[in-house]
Amino acid sequence: MTQSPQGKGGPERGDDDGLATGLRHLATDDGAPLRIGARLRNYFLTGLIIVGPVTLTVYFIWWVINVTDAWLKPFVPAVYSPDTYLPFSVPGIGLLFGIVFLTLTGALTANLLGRSLISFGEMALDRMPIVRNVYRALKQIFESVVSATGMQQQAFQKVGIIEFPSKGLWSIVFVTGETKGEIKITEPGGEEDMLTVFMPTGIVPPTGFICFVPRRSVTLLKMSVEDAAKIVISAGMVVPDYEARLKQLAEQARKAGVAVPDPIAVTPKE
Repeated sequence: MTQSPQGKGGPERGDDDGLATGLRHLATDDGAPLRIGARLRNYFLTGLIIVGPVTLTVYFIWWVINVTDAWLKPFVPAVYSPDTYLPFSVPGIGLLFGIVFLTLTGALTANLLGRSLISFGEMALDRMPIVRNVYRALKQIFESVVSATGMQQQAFQKVGIIEFPSKGLWSIVFVTGETKGEIKITEPGGEEDMLTVFMPTGIVPPTGFICFVPRRSVTLLKMSVEDAAKIVISAGMVVPDYEARLKQLAEQARKAGVAVPDPIAVTPKE
């Protein structure tokens, strides 16, 4: 009795076919290893997005504490320093001392004696030719920075765009206010309204250009200063969701009883 070829090679042929199918499965995009690799890559990127900002923030805070301690800790009296009573150094003592000192200085200016002492100190600095120029410039800078925290009006009032560096190219600017003083009086445009704007350069916001431009040359945007700063710092990679903002404003208007149409989605032209 002869055995058929199928009966003789059935199991081996079946194993070979299964192995070939498995290899083809591994070599395609539907293969499990490739799916696992893509998942691992996504998990890694997600972890990087979560851990990266937290790590950099903690590092920055730690750096500020160390720098402040290096500057101010030597001025802390030994009686009030925990390092005198503990076998290890306590971080943040210099920063805490600086906060207390600034708070007490601010409280001192609330009475007549404190204001008189500060006025006397400023008068003494104004008598020094070089020092007074440096002091006045630094004072204006600190007043501008502090004003951004809400103690006065915000340093950057609005966000706009102007045609720069050439026609058809637009750059983000932060509007600091109306142009005043000698620049307003002597500007070539005569009596035309001028705006003072700050144009940041790339991903380094502290650097940029101070421009005095006609009001008609500035196209104001509805985005917040914070959203515009995100665009600049991220080199345009982080863009606020304008449609989501429109929907949020429409929802707030509906809750207030104002009838508004649904926001229309902006679709690119073909």
